[in-house]
Parts: sequence; C-alpha cells; structure tokens
Amino acid sequence: MEKQDLYEKSPVRLFDSATEGGLKAGELGLVTSKKGLGKTSVLVQFGMDTLLQDKQLVHVSFDLHSSNVISWYDGIFAEIAKKKNIGNTAELKGDVVAKRTILNFSLDNFNLSKVVNTLNALKAGGIAVSGVVMDGIDFSKVTEGDINSVAQYAAAEKVTIWVAATAEGEKLSDSVPANLEKYFGGVIHLSQKPEGVTVNVLKLHDKKDVAVNLKLDTKTLLITKA
Repeated sequence: MEKQDLYEKSPVRLFDSATEGGLKAGELGLVTSKKGLGKTSVLVQFGMDTLLQDKQLVHVSFDLHSSNVISWYDGIFAEIAKKKNIGNTAELKGDVVAKRTILNFSLDNFNLSKVVNTLNALKAGGIAVSGVVMDGIDFSKVTEGDINSVAQYAAAEKVTIWVAATAEGEKLSDSVPANLEKYFGGVIHLSQKPEGVTVNVLKLHDKKDVAVNLKLDTKTLLITKA
C-alpha cells in the first residue's frame, strides 16, 4: 500500500497528466540538456516510477560508477517519500530498489547492441524487465544501427526505455540527429530560464513542441508544475 501511495505521488504523474499518458510500453524516449541541468534526475525519476510499480528496472550507466547511480535513486526516493508520512522508509526503499539492476558500460569501442544482448540475457535468466534507462548516450559515438537495435528491443519486449544525452541547443534538431528522430516516441529538453529549469517536450509521438507547463524544483530537481 505504501508503495502505491508513493507511486501516486511520483513526479512522473505530473508528466503523464501533461502529456496524456507519456510514453507507452515499447517506446523509446530521450531526455537532453546542457551538462548539469538535471537530465540524470529526470531519468532516475522515470526509473523510480517503474520500481514503484513493483516492476523490474535496468539502469545502464556509461560512467562506470555504480555508487553515483545508487546515490541518485536514494535521493529521489527520499524526496518522494517526504510527501507521505511513512514509518520505515529504509525498509521500504530496500523493497523498492530490490528490482533494480545496474549495468555499467564504457562507450569506448562500444555499440548499444551489446546492451541489448545483455538485456536479452537477463530475460533468458528469468528477469522480466519492464523499464530501462540509459544515462550518458553520446550521439557522436553511436550509429543508427545502435539506436535501431534498442528501439526494436523496446518494441518486441514491450519495454519502455528512456535515454539521456547532452545537447546545447533547444530545438529538436539540436537534441537528436535528424536520421535518428524517428526512433524516439518522445523527446524532452531541459532549459535554463530566469524562473528555473523548464521541461520542454519537443516531441511526443506525432506532435511537436507540446505545451506542458512543467519545470524542475530548484532544490530537489523533481518534476513539478511551473
């Protein structure tokens, strides 16, 4: 019951409400921003949302530091838990993250097909993955074949996948190369504005520049209403 309460308080409920349900199972989404604006936080919020549904999540990291990933989830869980009067948060957090698998890869001499192979191996081992998040994608080091392999895996396994990449500009063409846009069901870009970091939905299915009126909380970096 407590897990369900936290799910209902998840910042992703705001995103889903603003986007008529957000991404669907089997779709690939992208979060971009300049460095340091909060894309990892948004990615982890999507990941935590999967865990709060008592589903298996795989977090793919390319910085090779699992401790950093764990710290992000601890922080996001703590901030969401503050919204509810929960007794033993440590025990509940342990139950929530028990279905999280962290995979570390290096982008040097690497292709995303290796990630897909590992995800398929997890399935063969009995882990029914429902959500995947990948932090630190570098579009200069991945091919269309790489992205296609991830999109095909998502569609075939009905898995929702969010990836994050650094982007300087605020247009859709700045966030994702033109030849790769078709693979993404949703593209979010975070922008620094005088009023804070705004959440801009550059693409959602067949719509472009969707108005959502969302931002990141200045202290917690949780998705909130603007």
